[in-house]
Amino acid sequence: MLHFPNEHMLNAANYMKNDGSADCADALQCLIDENPNRTIYFPDGTYILSHPVMTPAEPTLSVSLCLSAYAILKASDDWDSDEAMIRLGETHRANNIRTVGSNYYFAGGIVDGNGKANGISIDGGRETSIHDVSIKHTKIGIHIKHGANSNSSDADVFQVNIVGNGAPDSVGVLIEGSDNSLTNMRIADVFIGVKLLGSGTIMRNIHPLYTCDYTDYEHSCGFFDNTGDNWYDSCYSDHFAIGFYMTKRVLYNRYDSCVSYWYSPREICHIGFEAEGKFNGLVMNAKVGFRGQEAENRILREGESGGLGVFENLIVRGDVAEDDPCRKYLQGNILKQPW
Repeated sequence: MLHFPNEHMLNAANYMKNDGSADCADALQCLIDENPNRTIYFPDGTYILSHPVMTPAEPTLSVSLCLSAYAILKASDDWDSDEAMIRLGETHRANNIRTVGSNYYFAGGIVDGNGKANGISIDGGRETSIHDVSIKHTKIGIHIKHGANSNSSDADVFQVNIVGNGAPDSVGVLIEGSDNSLTNMRIADVFIGVKLLGSGTIMRNIHPLYTCDYTDYEHSCGFFDNTGDNWYDSCYSDHFAIGFYMTKRVLYNRYDSCVSYWYSPREICHIGFEAEGKFNGLVMNAKVGFRGQEAENRILREGESGGLGVFENLIVRGDVAEDDPCRKYLQGNILKQPW
């Protein structure tokens, strides 16, 4: 869903420089604060931000930010904040979906963390949307915080590409709130693709790819889940040492047609699904593709036995150990895919 400029949008370039020569953070904050219920449009150019910019969650004060394809919001070289460059719904917090203005958004363009900053966060409100944006060189690409509705953030993120800064603590998407949706995303240059500290999130066609150096590689993870009650649909962990990780707190997760795959061998154990405690996932029609030269291949590694999980049909490429724990949870068949 793309948004095109019209005469009713505020043109940010009329209020600040967009040639990369000056800090635009204060001017942009002023524009947001003084123009409730307006869409602010950023034409092509580079807008430097030296500190976080915040939008209101209160529907009567909210704004939407719309960037052209080559508009760049870039963190300054002296950026010094642990918060995201754009903080949606951070001010005038509200739990209100009935008043016009509750469904504000950030759409389009490029958010460049300059290797220093986090990209976009959703701090408050409900029905917040982030879409059609490319997020580059960030420590955390998108951070969805605890929501206004009893921790429910109800955010929608779709058609977003994220390239992190390659640091050992880099994360593509960090989710603390509950009841969100992530759809059609590509993520690279991060140590953890998606980290879930909240429940009730559905993820569909999310593809994190490990492209960092191999420092501490054995702890890299495509999807890290600390709460459970989340739904993974056609999600693809690409070359992370661990595809899908569940902590002891996870009592149930659903994985439908998900993939763990390695495109080159490493001298460590490659793991499709790992449970820190008991395995309590429902895994249906998964594919696990090993390269055949790893130190060890595991479809499942579990910390404790006696879980209530199920593997229902598997497609496997490469050798699988006879004592792989997945076999005792298997319903259906393991289909071996030839090289």
